[in-house]
Amino acid sequence: MRLRPSSTAVGLAIGITVAVSATFAVAAYFYSLHHFESLIETARTTAVAQGELIRSALEHQMMENDRSLIAEMIHSFGRQPRVENVMLLDRHGVAKYSSSPVTAPGDLLIGSPTCQACHRYPADQRGPSRVIETRGGTVLRTVVPVRNREACHQCHDPSHGVNGILILDLNVGEIRASMNQDLRWMIGGSGALTLLLIGAIAVVVRLVLLKRLQQFETTARLIAGGDLNRRVPIEGSDTISWLGREFNSMADSITGLLGEVRSQRERLETVINSIDDGILVLDPQRKVIAANDGFLRRSGGIREQVLGCCCRDTSLGVCSAGDCPTLDCLNSGSRQVRICERHNPDGTVAWEEVHASPILDGSGRLIQVVEVWRDISDRRAAEARLAESHRMASLGMLASGFSHELNTPLATVLTCIESICRETHAGGNGTPDWNRVAQSATIARDQVLRCRGITQHFLRMSRGQTSPGDIVDLHAAVSAVTRLIEPTARAHSVKIDVGPVPQGIHVRADDAELQHSLINLLLNAVQACKPGGSVTMAVDAGNPIRIRVTDDGCGIAPEHLRRIFEPFVSMRKGGTGLGLFLSLNFVRQWGGDITVESDPGRGSSFELTLPTLGGVVAQERAS
Repeated sequence: MRLRPSSTAVGLAIGITVAVSATFAVAAYFYSLHHFESLIETARTTAVAQGELIRSALEHQMMENDRSLIAEMIHSFGRQPRVENVMLLDRHGVAKYSSSPVTAPGDLLIGSPTCQACHRYPADQRGPSRVIETRGGTVLRTVVPVRNREACHQCHDPSHGVNGILILDLNVGEIRASMNQDLRWMIGGSGALTLLLIGAIAVVVRLVLLKRLQQFETTARLIAGGDLNRRVPIEGSDTISWLGREFNSMADSITGLLGEVRSQRERLETVINSIDDGILVLDPQRKVIAANDGFLRRSGGIREQVLGCCCRDTSLGVCSAGDCPTLDCLNSGSRQVRICERHNPDGTVAWEEVHASPILDGSGRLIQVVEVWRDISDRRAAEARLAESHRMASLGMLASGFSHELNTPLATVLTCIESICRETHAGGNGTPDWNRVAQSATIARDQVLRCRGITQHFLRMSRGQTSPGDIVDLHAAVSAVTRLIEPTARAHSVKIDVGPVPQGIHVRADDAELQHSLINLLLNAVQACKPGGSVTMAVDAGNPIRIRVTDDGCGIAPEHLRRIFEPFVSMRKGGTGLGLFLSLNFVRQWGGDITVESDPGRGSSFELTLPTLGGVVAQERAS
C-alpha cells in the first residue's frame, strides 16, 4: 500500500524538524559563547605573556636610558599581528610612548569609561586583561605595571611602587572572526547531522508509526462507506496495538448500534408507508426531506425525484403561495389546517384535509414542518348526503302540509270543472264560443289533475314511498307537454319547436312525473330567452332514449352550473329552486339522468335520458 503524505506526517516532520533545529541552535549558541570565552581566555594568557615580554625588553632599554630605541620598540611591537596598540604610560597615566596616535587622551584618565571597566571592581577582583569598548572598537586590553625596582631608584623616587604602566590592546575582531568561522563549520556540520537525523526519524516514523496509523484511516473510511465488518489488523502488544483493539471494540459497538438504528428505521418506514394518509416532511425552505407512499400515490411522483424538491413542485398544485399551510406554519409556528381540492389523473376530484404541524428543537426553534394529507372525499360525500337528507326531510314536511292543505280546494275546483265540461258537452250546439269554453275547461281539468298528481307525489315523498310507475307512451307525453307549455311560450313571445317523436316508444315512469320534468325543462328554457327567442326539443329514439331541450337564451355561468340541481338554488329572481331538483329526482328514480351544457350569453342545452323498454311493452300489455 502506497503511503500518501497526510497532515499527520507533515505535522510530525515539521515538529521533529523544529525540535531538532531548535536543539542544535541552542547548542550552537551556547557553544559559540563558550568557544568565544575560550578564545578570549587563550588570547588573554597570550597577551599577558606577551606584555611581560615587552615589559622586560622595555625595562632593559630603560636601564640603558635609550629613549629612541624604546619608541622604536613600542612601534615594532604595535606592528605585530592582532596587536591594535601598545602604549607606555607614566605613573600619572600620561602616554609617553604609543604605537598609534592617541586621539582621545581623556580615555586614559582614571575616571574614563575605559578605565572604569576595571577600576570599578576591587583590586583583588581585577584581572590583568579585560575586553573593553573603546572609540576604535572592541579590544582585549592587557595592563602590565612597570614596577619601581631597586635598579630604577637612580632615576625614580624609591617611595613609588610603580614607575609606569604598559598597555597592550589586541584586536578582538580577529578573534571573533576566527570564532565565527569555527561556528560556521559547526553549524554546517550540525545542519548535515540534523538533516540526517530528521531523515532517519522520518523513515522510522513512516514505517513504524504512520503505516500502522494509516490502517486506522483506511478502516474508518471503509466503515463509513458501508463495510461495517472491516476491522484494524492487530499486531504486537504496544500502544498502537492496544489502540487497534479499542478501535475494533468501538467499531463493533457502532455496527451494533447502526444495525439497530437501521432496523428501527425500517420498521418506522414500514409503519409510515402503511398509513393511507400522505405524510410529507419539509425544511424551513419548504424542501422535501421525507415522503411516505401515501403522498407519492397522490402526487404520482418517484421518491428520488420528490426528495430535495420544493413542496410547490410536488403538492399537486392544490394550494397557492397566498394560502399555503406550511408557509403559515413557518410564519406563525402553530398548527395549520386547510381543505384542498385535488384532481386525480383520471379526471375525478378528491378532497384533501392538509394538516401542517411544526417540529421544534430543544431551544424551541422551528426546524421542520410535517404535512399530513387526509382524503376526506367520502366524509364530504357523507356530509353532503346528510345535508341532503335534512333538506329532503324539511322538504317532506313542507310538502306534506302543502299537499294536505291544497288537495281540498283542488278537489272542489275539479268537481266544478268536470260539471262545466258535462254541461258544455250536453247543451252545446257546436257553436265556436261553446267549443272554446269546452277546450279551456279541458285544459283547466288537465292542469288540476296534474296539480293533484304533484300533491300526491309530495305526499308519497314525505312518507318515503315511491310511485309504482307505469309504461308511458313518450309520443303522448311529449304532445301533452307541448300543449300545456304553448300558452306560456306565447305570453313570452318565444317560439317552441318540437321535433317529430316516433310512434311506439315507451318508457317506464310515472306519467305525471315525466310531464313535470319535461315542463320544467321547457319552462326554464322559455324564461331564459328574450322576446323573439326560440326553444327546440328533439327526441333521439336510441338506447337510452335522449330528449334534448335547447334554447338561445342567457346561458348559465360556470360557477353556478354545478349547483343548479340543488334544492332551493335558483338563478332566476322569484324562483323557488325546486324545479330542476325535483325533475332530476324523478328521472333518476326511473334509471335516467339529466345533464346540462351551457355557454353564457349563447344559451343552454339540457339532455334527459331514460332507458328504453323495447319488446317488454308488448309482453306486459299481452299479460
